[in-house]
Amino acid sequence: MIQVANEFAATMARRRSVRDFSPEPVPFDVIEAAIAAAATAPSGANLQPWRFVVLTDPEAKRRLRAAAEEEEREFYTRRATQEWLDALAPLGTDADKPFLEIAPAVIVVFEVHQGPSTPRPYYVKESVGIAVGLLLATLHQAGLATLTHTPSPMKFLNEVCGRPQEERAYVVIPVGYPAPGAHVPDIVRKPLGEVLIRK
Repeated sequence: MIQVANEFAATMARRRSVRDFSPEPVPFDVIEAAIAAAATAPSGANLQPWRFVVLTDPEAKRRLRAAAEEEEREFYTRRATQEWLDALAPLGTDADKPFLEIAPAVIVVFEVHQGPSTPRPYYVKESVGIAVGLLLATLHQAGLATLTHTPSPMKFLNEVCGRPQEERAYVVIPVGYPAPGAHVPDIVRKPLGEVLIRK
């Protein structure tokens, strides 16, 4: 058990968010299997309040990028506090999001709330968050790179993805292979002793 846990932890420790993607296609079967793994997540009352919309069509990704960059320009120039911008500075992010168009696949994860054909869910954010964690872990295990992108606000994603109003975008995840020479921020994770407390 210890060996399995340690091997998994070591694999996940090598995961990094990637913003420079190769346009090389990825097998859709891999994405499908990763979403199947994500859909095994526990959820409030087992209502499984998630949808995974996979964009691979170039025109759909172009529309996504254009709409996301419009929101991001507002964020970087008007909405974000200086403190927030200072926190983002080491990552080198800005309003330009070419990865939304270049990555061969983009998964948009939606929370499913009460609607004409969907019941009232419970613990939606917690449930979807666990599912997204499983999705990222599976894609990484399969050898694919990912990024969690959260433009704010995200209501435009309902129109881009053709989803009903009871669904609310949670996160946008570009998926693919890193581009040759991809730049990855040199991040340091907190030591285990700082995040694990045993009583």
